[in-house]
Amino acid sequence: MINRILIRIKVVQLLYSYLLSLSEFKIEAAPENATRDRRFAYAVYLDMLMLIQALSGLKINNPQAAPLALNVNKYLKANRVGKALADNHELKQITFKSIADFNAIAPCVQTLANKIVASEAFGEYSRRRARSLDDDVRFWTTILETVVLKDGELNQALRNNSDFSLTGLHHGVMAAVDTLKDYNNSSSAYFGALNELQRSLQKSYDLYLSLFALIIELTDEQIDRIEAAKTKYLATAEDLNPNMRLAHNRFAEFLRQNETITKFIDDNKFRWIESPGLLKQLHDTILDSDIYSDYINSPADDWHTDCEFWRSVLRNIVIPSDAFSDALEAKSIYWNDDIDTVGTFALKTIRKFSLAEDPATVEFMPQYKDQEDATFSSELFKAAIANKDTYREYIDRFISQDWDPDRLAFMDIVIMITAIAEILNFPTIPVPVSLNEYIEIANNYSTPRSGSFINGILYSVVKMLAEDGSLGKPFTIARRNDEPVNND
Repeated sequence: MINRILIRIKVVQLLYSYLLSLSEFKIEAAPENATRDRRFAYAVYLDMLMLIQALSGLKINNPQAAPLALNVNKYLKANRVGKALADNHELKQITFKSIADFNAIAPCVQTLANKIVASEAFGEYSRRRARSLDDDVRFWTTILETVVLKDGELNQALRNNSDFSLTGLHHGVMAAVDTLKDYNNSSSAYFGALNELQRSLQKSYDLYLSLFALIIELTDEQIDRIEAAKTKYLATAEDLNPNMRLAHNRFAEFLRQNETITKFIDDNKFRWIESPGLLKQLHDTILDSDIYSDYINSPADDWHTDCEFWRSVLRNIVIPSDAFSDALEAKSIYWNDDIDTVGTFALKTIRKFSLAEDPATVEFMPQYKDQEDATFSSELFKAAIANKDTYREYIDRFISQDWDPDRLAFMDIVIMITAIAEILNFPTIPVPVSLNEYIEIANNYSTPRSGSFINGILYSVVKMLAEDGSLGKPFTIARRNDEPVNND
């Protein structure tokens, strides 16, 4: 049921929210016009970040760094913080240009490693059966504060720096601690966004099933009104002998007995009746409609007619209803954006039931067509995040010289980053398919001119990637009248 069109929309939406609120893993910049304490604190700060890499068995990114032959503990190697620091592009650039005082402390790194392994913090950390990212970060922040900062041999090595001060030493170590904590917060947000993406897609499937649950509850509303009318003090002949076509609708009764729908309702404790006034308002609109009038007066009284009645009600009354829109917003923050796409799937499902000789042979759509679709969202999100800076560089190359990149709609940037991630990381998806899908997303979710703008930029990026051999899939290059000019 959840196809790649909906997945792409969800990835763009969650990526937009994630990048907009992201607290980056930031490396402090060198202070300008700094005092002696601040200069020394910054040198210590870089030393601490490089020290963690070294103690994790990783090579320092500087040709002037003293070679280290360390006996690295397996738990320190497995800790993810060192690898994260080693992969940080900003830190790589800084440490490549300046080795700070790391060569001065290099001779005492192995001794320091032994002290860390002998520490109480390490003992507690290594005994954990499972170590989360939070555990990894907490371990190094504790080690920096309780072992490294207080180590006499390291302290003595740093005294060779003419700017040495105890204040600078303390501030430098604590700055490293703060950087690690910021990294943990950013990573938590990353995994939180991934979880939110999956939750959003699950909610889309819930909306699909809830539309069938709504049919049951609207039918129940009809039954309740009929029974209430019979007990009126001055019941009319129509009250006593009502038209029972809707109350006895075969499709509604089939849904009431269907295991998929009943399990969804029971597992989620789901009832539309909890939305104040919704059922009454929708039911009133249905009874006043030509759809209902044609239905109860139709000479055809069969399974197909009952299915098509509800198909018409969903398409023309329920889905466009403002009351239903308000109820969607109250039920889930995701549903208002999903209803058009999910509603189409529900209508297609009813159509399949309508045409079936035996409805028991028809199944509701599964959440995903296959395992490849089930993993598509998370893989696309991860690829976009992992390469967002590179993809942004591609985009900036083809922005006109008289257009400030900072003035671009942020949603346009997110859409293009996601599109490039799909084009480069999913070889089985044809390039034109990806281009068309993201241009359509831009038309629906960004500014009025975004579609044509994104079309031109993405075409130029793909053309560049095809020409330099990094595209990895077929793409026919043909110059178009609206093709942007490369301003490099």
